[in-house]
Amino acid sequence: MQFTLHPKDVLPEGMGWRLHEGYVRSASWDLEGECIALGLWGPGDVITSENPVVQPLELQCLTTVVVEHIELDPRDQHQHLQRERQMLAELLTIQRIRSGERRLLTLLSWIGGSHGQVNRHGCRLSLSELNLTHQALADLCGLTRVTVTKLLCRFRAEGRLLAVGDSDLLIPLQP
Repeated sequence: MQFTLHPKDVLPEGMGWRLHEGYVRSASWDLEGECIALGLWGPGDVITSENPVVQPLELQCLTTVVVEHIELDPRDQHQHLQRERQMLAELLTIQRIRSGERRLLTLLSWIGGSHGQVNRHGCRLSLSELNLTHQALADLCGLTRVTVTKLLCRFRAEGRLLAVGDSDLLIPLQP
């Protein structure tokens, strides 16, 4: 059974999904209502909100997505848990970087490595394709939206990010 969902739609709770197209963010909230980003999932990933360890857990579509409802067998469940733990560890490591500049650049490289195109010049990343707004980037790395906007402008001015086309960025390889 396949479904097409739109940006900001939430996948139904307590079910497993195979993501065929688009991007989904898994998230929770703290007591003040601040978003806690737990993962960024793309085509080919298996995602689930069955028996969540963190509650509340929401699987929110960042883009238009095509998902297929699946019953997770023990092998799929194990692979999902391994991938989820790996992603949580990577995001936590990024969020613990003290320097906001390094934190955002590391996040962009992480997203680019997972969902972008890596070539000999660096990593090409389309924020519009992933529908990653400055607020979404801020949620992923634990900065404010204003800080993300200022840093992105500074990175472009300094050449640490290069504009490619209308909405793509190239993160040049560092020597």
